[in-house]
Amino acid sequence: MGAPSALPLLLLFASCWAPGGANLSQDDSQPWTSDETVVAGGTVVLKCQVKDHEDSSLQWSNPAQQTLYFGEKRALRDNRIQLVRSTPHELSISISNVALADEGEYTCSIFTMPVRTAKSLVTVLGIPQKPIITGYKSSLREKDTTTLNCQSSGSKPAAQLTWRKGDQELHGEPTRIQEDPNGKTFTVSSSVTFQVTREDDGADIVCSVNHESLKGADRSTAQRIEVLYTPTAKIRPDPPHPREGQKLLLHCEGRGNPAPQQYLWEKEGSVPPLKMTQESALIFPFLNKSDSGTYGCTATSNMGSYKAYYTLNVNDPSPVPSSSSTYHAIIGGIVAFIVFLLLVLLIFLGHYLIRHKGTYLTHEAKGSDDAPDADTAIINAEGGQSGGDDKKEYFI
Repeated sequence: MGAPSALPLLLLFASCWAPGGANLSQDDSQPWTSDETVVAGGTVVLKCQVKDHEDSSLQWSNPAQQTLYFGEKRALRDNRIQLVRSTPHELSISISNVALADEGEYTCSIFTMPVRTAKSLVTVLGIPQKPIITGYKSSLREKDTTTLNCQSSGSKPAAQLTWRKGDQELHGEPTRIQEDPNGKTFTVSSSVTFQVTREDDGADIVCSVNHESLKGADRSTAQRIEVLYTPTAKIRPDPPHPREGQKLLLHCEGRGNPAPQQYLWEKEGSVPPLKMTQESALIFPFLNKSDSGTYGCTATSNMGSYKAYYTLNVNDPSPVPSSSSTYHAIIGGIVAFIVFLLLVLLIFLGHYLIRHKGTYLTHEAKGSDDAPDADTAIINAEGGQSGGDDKKEYFI
C-alpha cells in the first residue's frame, strides 16, 4: 500500500526539477514560434512571442548558436538581418537574400529562471535552373525514331520533369535524381523516345520542370524539330466549272518538306508530257470539247514523287442574249402590260354599265303609268292651237 501512494509525490518532485524549466506553473513564460519555408534569394521573417516575460528580454540565435539579436541590440554584423519588432512580449527579425547555407534550426530564448527556448526550422528551397534539351542534331525523316534528353540542376528538394509535344503529353522515362557537389541541391534528368510523322514537322518538343519554389510559374525549354517527308499534291481548276470558250487554269498544289521543285503534266491517251506553262499551272487559253479528258500532275522533290489526277469535262458555252432579242423582250413586256391595263378597264367599265342600265330601266317603267297615251296627247295639242278660252274635248 505504501509504494503506490508515494508515486505521485515522486512525479511532482521530478517535474519541479526537470531541465529546461518544465515548471508546469510557469507556462506563460514559455516562448513560441513557427517553422518557416523560404525560396533561395527571398526574405524570411522569424517571429518569437511570450506572454509573461518576467522582466527578461527575448533573443534570436542562428543554427551555429550565434546570437543575432538580443532585444533591440544587434549581435551579429550581417546586414541581411534586420530588426522588425522588439517589445517585452515579441522579438521579430528578418533575413533577406536567404542562401541555402542559412537553412537550419533557429532558437528563440528568454533568460528566465530557468532559461526557456523555442525552435524555428527554416527550410530553404533551391530553385531549379531552366532545363536543357539535348539529343536533336538534324532533320528527321518520316517514321524515324528519336530520343531527346532533358536536364535541370539546382533544385531542393529534387524537381520533377515532364514532356509534351505541342498540347499532347509525351510519356518519358521516370525522372533520375543526382545530388549536386554542394550536398544540398539536386540535378534531375529525363529522356523521351518517339516516332515522328509528317504532322510533327515544325512541332515543339517541350521539357518542363515542376517544383514548389516556382509557385506555379512555367519553367520550360522547347526544341523545334524538322521532319522530311514525301510530297503530296492536288489539282484545283480555275474557274471551278469550266465551259467551252473560256480560259482555264489547272493549278497543281504541292505540299512537302522540302517543297516539290518540279511539276509534270500529262493527259491520258496523249503520249508526250504537257509542258508547264506557268509555275505549277497548266493553261487552256480557249477551251473546246477536245480538251475534255483526265489530266495528271506529278509533283517531285528529292524525297520522292506524288501524282494527282483531275477529270476535265468541258460544258457547253453559256447562252449570251443578243441585242435584238433583248429589244423584243422589252417590247413584249410593254405590250403585255398595256393589255393587262385594258383588261382591267374593260372589267370596271362592264360593271359600271351593268349597274347603270338597271337604274335606267327602272325609271322608264315608273314613268309609263302616269304619262298620257299618244291619242290624248295629239288632241290636246290641236285644242291648244284653236285659241281663246273655248276648249273642246274630243273623244275617240
